[in-house]
Amino acid sequence: MARQSNFTGSNGKPLSVTDQVAVALRRLSSGESLSNIGDLLGINQSTVSQITWRFVEAMEERGLHHLCWPSTEAEMEEIKSNFEKICGLPNCCGSIDTTHIVMTLPTVDHSNDVWIDREKNHSMLLQAIVDPDMRLRDVIVGYPGSLSDAIVLQNSSFYKLSEEGKRLNGKKIELQEGMELGEYIIGDSGFPLLSWLLTPYQNALSDHQAEFNKRHSATQVVAQIALARLKEMWRIIHGVMWLPDKSRLPRIIFVCCLLHNIVIEMEHKEVDELPSSHQHDTDYRQQICETVNKTGIAVRDNLSLFFSGKSSPSTHSS
Repeated sequence: MARQSNFTGSNGKPLSVTDQVAVALRRLSSGESLSNIGDLLGINQSTVSQITWRFVEAMEERGLHHLCWPSTEAEMEEIKSNFEKICGLPNCCGSIDTTHIVMTLPTVDHSNDVWIDREKNHSMLLQAIVDPDMRLRDVIVGYPGSLSDAIVLQNSSFYKLSEEGKRLNGKKIELQEGMELGEYIIGDSGFPLLSWLLTPYQNALSDHQAEFNKRHSATQVVAQIALARLKEMWRIIHGVMWLPDKSRLPRIIFVCCLLHNIVIEMEHKEVDELPSSHQHDTDYRQQICETVNKTGIAVRDNLSLFFSGKSSPSTHSS
């Protein structure tokens, strides 16, 4: 609304702001070509492109507050409580996962080789930390598919803040006498095991290790379902994108993340409809990260041992 536009339909009538938003949402949610959408709505395909990009810019300017890390202790406590309700993981603040946005790029241009991932596709990565309601709380997007989950994480501001003690620095709980557990997130075996990022045991030999893995998997699936829902609802990033503008694509993906959260906040009935599968990266094999942190090993072992006992954790401020 802040900027005047002269977009018109094939009938010569100007398109209202509502019309323009509808065009952009149709483009992002359907993934159909510009020409198909233009023919369907009676609009020139270049107009569809311009309107979509203006919508993306407007979302970037006005919609950033829809995707943010919890800012209050009360909000974080609710997140931790809801995560624990899933399968008993105490003091968990998020679930992290990575998905590939697959692209078709010219193979004759070797500058595109950096985008070739381990499954021989050209792709761009989206890494997201998700809360129990499947809201995306922190995202990093735009890195080439050739990079591992661990490298993308290590280049994120979230990693830097967590390593510096400026994030995941809230209340600790006492699992049992002399055994504290700080705030953390969980991720699959493609991520490093850190004091604030817990991954499953690779060879779960004991009962309590197997129990930890079971609880970890049941909780980590929240991120998988969230990314599957993101791709199913905003189908412009689902499937294979044909010759995308790689400088603009990260911004389009990010706006789809904002829209994903807005739909959840609006509490539409669609939110209750889970995707048919939590496989957001079909045909991609599980990555294995060998990086482990000694403190991370101790934290995971303490938590898994806690599950073999019967005591309930107590909370205190760090």
